[in-house]
Amino acid sequence: MLTSKGKYGLKAMVHLAGVTTGEPMLAADIAAANNIPKKFLDAILGELRTAGLVHSKKGRGGGFVLAKSPSQIMVGQIVRTLDGALAPIACASTVYYRGCDDCESETKCHVRLMMLEVRNAIADVLDNRTLEAMRALGSADKPARAKRPARAAAAAKPTAVKAKKPAAKALARVAKAK
Repeated sequence: MLTSKGKYGLKAMVHLAGVTTGEPMLAADIAAANNIPKKFLDAILGELRTAGLVHSKKGRGGGFVLAKSPSQIMVGQIVRTLDGALAPIACASTVYYRGCDDCESETKCHVRLMMLEVRNAIADVLDNRTLEAMRALGSADKPARAKRPARAAAAAKPTAVKAKKPAAKALARVAKAK
């Protein structure tokens, strides 16, 4: 699950992506515009700076700017920088892998196999979406998406699943819809 730190970091990066290239933004202005606690945002921006995703300038005319064009920053990189692994459990992680003590066989563990599928679906979306594309999701020229379409509401009811990879198929439908 995305933490508050990850959510606020994404909001701040989307905000910076909307600013004129090279124009520094004060952390206080980013925090106020996005309802983020300023002290928390200061720490988040520090991590993003350390990761090379933003640059900062102190003093008059200073603030934060993106280190690269929004079209060159992948959302997955931002999330991993702030939240670490995308996988819901350590044994399903590619970058932060850690084996389980309670599994006899990772290749037969039903929980791990399902969580690998979840991790891969999340990575597929986040690692193939730029900050620029994420910012465009909420632009005024696109129709607003319903929070929960009728077909998604029906799918949320517990039923037997016939598809082999339901998470991947659902994410593929979302990607096609954009």
